[in-house]
Formats: sequence, structure tokens, C-alpha cells
Amino acid sequence: MHHGRTTLNKFIIEEQRRAPGATGEFSALLNDLVTACKVIAQTVSRGALAGVLGSAESVNVQGEEQKKLDVIANETMLHYCEWDGHLAGMASEELDEPYAIPSAYPRGKYLLVFDPLDGSSNIDVNISVGTIFSILRCPEGVTEPTTADFLQPGTRQVCAGYAIYGPAAMLVLTFGRGVHGFTLDRDAGEFVLTHPDLRIPTETREFAVNASNERFWEPPVRRYVQECLAGRNGPRGKDFNMRWIASLVAEVHRILMRGGLFMYPRDTKDPAKRGRLRLLYEANPMAMIVEAAGGAASTGRQRILDVRPEALHQRVPVILGSRAEVERLARYHHEHDEGVDQPFQSPLFNTRSLFTQAAV
Repeated sequence: MHHGRTTLNKFIIEEQRRAPGATGEFSALLNDLVTACKVIAQTVSRGALAGVLGSAESVNVQGEEQKKLDVIANETMLHYCEWDGHLAGMASEELDEPYAIPSAYPRGKYLLVFDPLDGSSNIDVNISVGTIFSILRCPEGVTEPTTADFLQPGTRQVCAGYAIYGPAAMLVLTFGRGVHGFTLDRDAGEFVLTHPDLRIPTETREFAVNASNERFWEPPVRRYVQECLAGRNGPRGKDFNMRWIASLVAEVHRILMRGGLFMYPRDTKDPAKRGRLRLLYEANPMAMIVEAAGGAASTGRQRILDVRPEALHQRVPVILGSRAEVERLARYHHEHDEGVDQPFQSPLFNTRSLFTQAAV
């Protein structure tokens, strides 16, 4: 290992020393999490060589097809985090109910919620996927946490982070006071601090949205996207680029590196679902990271971190990234709800779609 480099382990210990009354429990829990992410990174990087691609021939609680790697990543997280005595319980995207710590192991004072492999629809085509996690305090005196104990607003998170398994594996972490990126040095087997104090630019010319859902969007979202697409000739007076990876980890990582806006807004595609992304283990940790890096995260109608969870797998609309753009979208939602919005009208667009039909 090169001298002078800050490993993730050293970074965690230094943070612990700064925290009054720290016992080291939290640091040990983080180290377990980091180990799990290293193991998942290795498994993902082997791809077809490890025989782990394709469907697991099963469906998770969300009704989504599970990939083999979803199941492996979930089991890896449970296996590396259950035994150390720092957790009272865990909840995962892949499990219907909270996971009880086996009785053979001691209980701790933290709760861990995670999406073991975000973006798994991209696994088989070798596009970046990742692991998202959030750490909460278990309510005082609770040793057998129930679902209700996990239903804490995002403001109560102690720590949030994600690992991204891309050309380089990285781990991005916040305790609420800044965001730091670590790159996996595979030779040393260590995550090394390579991106201290990540900051999201306030302004951007890039947005990410699944444009195929345009017909289901609410008017404020349609207005915003149409203004962006009108470019320098439209009301925004500048050209925008549009992105869409369908991997939340990859979308947020791009925004942290160079700014941008990500949207999975509320739509009418499935009226029973208020949004697409899960509040506890996708929206909340990403909102905490984005805010700690100077960005903003909203449902369109309220700050994501203030949403009071009602169910373990609750979904919410998500608009996050560069602060000025998130605030603009929140304003458009407010104006629409108040009945004072000014939908953007352009000869480029007809009422049915973003895209003009070819001249007949």
C-alpha cells in the first residue's frame, strides 16, 4: 500500500475520533458493510465467468423478476452484517419483511436498510450497477425491531452511501457533513479516498428522465422537459442534454461528478403507485448524499428527507440533483397545484408528445 493515502478504514477511524462519545460500534458496522461491497464488486466483475448472470426464476416483494446477482448480493449483505453485534435488524428491497438478526448473535443499536443490487436490469448488458445503504438508530430499548421501527424519516439517517460497480468500483459515503468518494484498489484490497468533499454544481445543462413515460407525466414535469428540449431558442435560453441509464446509482454518481438533474416523477402509469423508487433504501439515502453535496432532493411537493414513511417498501416520486433545477421543478409543481402555472407553448411541440411527427 502506498504511504500517505487515506484508506476508507483510516477515514472511518478519524471520523470516529471526531465524534464525541463514539464507541467504535458504528465504525465496525461500516467495516462489515465495506467488506460486503468488496465481495459483491468481485462477484459482479466476473460476470458471465462466474455463471451468475440471468434470472433467478423468482420474483421479489415488488413483483420484479430477481436476477441471480440480486439474490447473491442480498445474501452477501446479510451474511457480512448480521454477526458483529452492531445491528438490531435489517431490511432489504429483496425481502418482504425486516430481517431478524439470528438469536446466536448479539444485538446492536443500529438498523440497516439496503438495496443490494440497484440497476439489476443492466447486469446482463455490463452497465454499472451498485449497492445503496442507509443506517438508522434503532429506537431505545428495542431488541426485536418490527416494521414500525424502520419507518423513520430520512432526516434521522446516521449515514448513507452507495457502492458503484463500474469500470472502477467506488464507494461514496456521507455522515451528513460532506460526501466522500473512495476507489477500490484491487491490488491492495482497499478502498482509497480519491474524491474528497464532492460538491454538486448549482446550475446544470443536463437532465435524466425516462422520456417514454412522457404521456403519463403531470403538467409541471411536462412543462420543465419541454422547456429544456426547446434549448437556446426556448425560455431557458440554453441547450440541454438528456441522459437515462436506468440505474439510480449510476445516475446519482454522474450528478455528483459533474452536476445534473435526475427525475423519476409521479405519473399516472399506475395510479396505485405514488412513485417508482423506494423511499427507505433508494430515495432517502440518495437524498441525504445529494443534500450533503450541496444539491437538493424533492418529491416535487416536499423535501424527500421530510417524508414520513408509512410502509417498508413505500414508493415516492424523486427529483434530485443541482439545486437550481430541483427548486425550479418544485416551483412548477406549486404553481400547477395553485392553478397559476404557465405551460410552455412552442410550435415545436403538439399537445400529444414531446416529439414532432415527421411531416407527412
